[in-house]
Amino acid sequence: MSVAELNVDEKIGNVKDVLTEAQKKRGVLIHAFQSIQKEHNYLPEDVLNALGKKLNIPLSEVYSTASFYKHFYFKPRGRNVVCVCVGTACHVRGASKVLEKIEESFGIKEGETTADMAMTLETVGCVGCCGLAPVVTVNEEVVGDLNPKKVAEVIKMVEEK
Repeated sequence: MSVAELNVDEKIGNVKDVLTEAQKKRGVLIHAFQSIQKEHNYLPEDVLNALGKKLNIPLSEVYSTASFYKHFYFKPRGRNVVCVCVGTACHVRGASKVLEKIEESFGIKEGETTADMAMTLETVGCVGCCGLAPVVTVNEEVVGDLNPKKVAEVIKMVEEK
């Protein structure tokens, strides 16, 4: 979806009759962010600027809304997103060693993206699969009960995608 194609009334639905124009425009921001991020894999500044102009919302408010949610990103992310769970169960069962091995294999640190944009490495507080600890997700696919051999499989998964 390009910003020019954004139809506020269509995104708002039936509640459009009870909202002011300003409320409609603010209400469509999350939908717009989701579409933009789906297309670009992050929220580019120029697109957010165009969105603010289209909706007549100051850029500061656009950024304020987007930055409120951890789901939206302002820097380009890799084609693959690897999240290492560092919650209590995973930590106790060796998540730090898993993280170190992945960092070493790809030459990046947590929070970074490889130069070829193949992968972004992140940590999360809990995946919710404590019985499978330690756990990694690769593009939201859970890989649990990690050991050195399985970490090698995770690395291979990312390299092949």
